[in-house]
Amino acid sequence: MDTVFLHETKIHGTVHFPYSVYHGNIPDWIPSFPLHWHDDFELIYCTAGQIRVTIWGSAYTLCAKDLIVILPHAVHSIEQGGPAGGEYFNIMFHPSLFRGAESSLCYDKYVSPFLTGEKTIEFFYPSGSAFSQTVTPCILSLLEHRAESYSTYELLIMSNLFFLLYHINQYSFTATSDNSALQLSYNRLKNALYDIRKFYDRKISIHEAAKHCGFSESHFMKLFKDFTGISFNAYLVEYRLNLAAKQLVETDLKVIDIAENCGFHNHSYFTRAFRTRYGKTPVAYRNAARLEA
Repeated sequence: MDTVFLHETKIHGTVHFPYSVYHGNIPDWIPSFPLHWHDDFELIYCTAGQIRVTIWGSAYTLCAKDLIVILPHAVHSIEQGGPAGGEYFNIMFHPSLFRGAESSLCYDKYVSPFLTGEKTIEFFYPSGSAFSQTVTPCILSLLEHRAESYSTYELLIMSNLFFLLYHINQYSFTATSDNSALQLSYNRLKNALYDIRKFYDRKISIHEAAKHCGFSESHFMKLFKDFTGISFNAYLVEYRLNLAAKQLVETDLKVIDIAENCGFHNHSYFTRAFRTRYGKTPVAYRNAARLEA
């Protein structure tokens, strides 16, 4: 079973310097990043086209020079935002970069409140916003030196990260009880996402998923759609189709076996759903991918 976990535990950068910059291009390099969360701060800077970023159930479309700030533990996804897709960079840094070997005043005062949920920040900053204009030169410096991050530019990187942390704090505000309650409910929905990633090849009923999250079925269905933008069953089908597309490209398994592996026990339904999602039959999708390789 090709299990993908919601909580991303990968170390970005190195153990001693947990910082990385990634270059993304959707859909040319990857089709999307499904809902996930991690322990790092993340900034997403769009350089061309459009990308769509969903954070805690709210969707934002980024164009060139727009910026998203994602706090640690926030559940989010990245996907194509327009017909031509989009190009972007992820800047990721772990909170531990701001903490020394012992207790740190800066860490306790300026980092911990984001980890405990006491403070939050607006996520989306278009190119003309004051925050974006202030931090963009810093971001461009990090992008320029991304290849040398672990060799001769650590001091430059850290000075830029402290600059970013300062301005993130300047634009932060105390989280309201309504905001905290909503995020607590969304956190409970992570159980349903875990179920999909662990048991996508089996039948998962709304009743079982709602029970696992501690909600009634009706409340669960409303929250799940608010959180992901689609129904639970539609999300499950979408997840299975993404896995099937991946297996079609990366393996030589028969189409019927891939369908079974991904939880589609009706081959005709799988073909129709796949064609609706990708505009091609599974066989045509595999052939096209191999011609481009």
